[in-house]
Amino acid sequence: MRLVQITIPSGKRETILSALDDEEIDYVVTDETSNRETSAVVYVPLPTNAVEPTLDRLREVGLDDDTFTVVLEANTVISRRFEALEDRYAEERDEDRIARDELTAAAADLAPSTRTYVIMTVVSAVVATAGLLLDSPAVVVGSMVIAPLVGPAMAASVGTVVNEREMFRRGVRLQVLGLLLAVGAAFLFAFVVRHIHLVPPLADVTTIPEIRERVSPDFLSLIIAVGAGVAGIVSLMTGVSAALVGVMIAVALIPPAATVGIGLAWGQPFVSFGSAVLLLVNVLSINLSALIALWYSGYRPEHWFREDDARRATIKRVGILIVSIAVLSAFLGGVTLDSFQRATTEERIQEEAAATIEDFEEEHDLRLLGVTVDYPGATPFQDPELVVVTVGVPPGETVSGLATEIRQNVSDRIGADVETRVEYVQTERS
Repeated sequence: MRLVQITIPSGKRETILSALDDEEIDYVVTDETSNRETSAVVYVPLPTNAVEPTLDRLREVGLDDDTFTVVLEANTVISRRFEALEDRYAEERDEDRIARDELTAAAADLAPSTRTYVIMTVVSAVVATAGLLLDSPAVVVGSMVIAPLVGPAMAASVGTVVNEREMFRRGVRLQVLGLLLAVGAAFLFAFVVRHIHLVPPLADVTTIPEIRERVSPDFLSLIIAVGAGVAGIVSLMTGVSAALVGVMIAVALIPPAATVGIGLAWGQPFVSFGSAVLLLVNVLSINLSALIALWYSGYRPEHWFREDDARRATIKRVGILIVSIAVLSAFLGGVTLDSFQRATTEERIQEEAAATIEDFEEEHDLRLLGVTVDYPGATPFQDPELVVVTVGVPPGETVSGLATEIRQNVSDRIGADVETRVEYVQTERS
């Protein structure tokens, strides 16, 4: 619920009050004596989703932007006519949908001052870098909580659909600045950490699981980013706190940005490349999903003659985002295909290992305990390097030639020579 306080210009009192009466809206009027240009102040309790159509109606009859209109949150309104008004608008519009003016104000508030934004972005990137190098999910999550990245993304989308060009430009500027700052801060911090040996020497940073997750993104990464964008804009449209949604958006942006910096500091270009693709896809997908959700929800500019400009701008920017995501998705598609091929290869290796052990069971009481397939690194598009087969044998039992046989069968099946090691574990059955 909202309490709308409207300052009525001189000469417009009867017209505006008549418009409220026609809409069967309760109100309270007080005379205004401090300014000759205004004659009264009217207080109007409204359901949240009734604020925008009511203000649009009052603008049609003479309310202009030069007078004060204040929208406050109201906890309780006790009135039978108000309940009837709630029922009427509940049938016509989404109950939680806030007014266009509230949406614009909320989006502007989400984008902090440049100084605060810079400080919080740098701190969150440094904390994320430390968490990744320490392989600590808790620290990485902590970096997301303080990241201020939700505001610029939402501001750019809102600025597009309501044709507020300055809001759009500021949102884009802050997003670009934030990503560059995050990568730069991560690089500098990781460079210092590496050269003063705050972490054990690492020849390959992809041996750290938290970093390895961000090096080879696939199409599932799109789901995370699209979900974050939709959740962010829905929280904004309904007036719900965007703090938790901001964490989800930071999940898609801060760790990949930190991974780019770590890859640069360690001189591993493919680490930086893979995580940079993930970062760009995520930020573009967040903006795309937020734009589409806003336009689908019916938000438009205040003046009808600006709607065509907003529509053209939205279509143009959606088209640019889709093309950009499609280009970057070529890498995601390759990684997804590589993941499928790896899964198929590992399945074939397991099948061959199991079949070979079955052949040996006639002479030995063997049991297959597990098969592990290792690759040269975390980067995609690589053949298996080592197959480790764990076999259970009775106490005192010895087996010879099993590793050679498995290696031959596996190599024939997958078309590549793979080093094979068999580890025997003594097991006793009762």
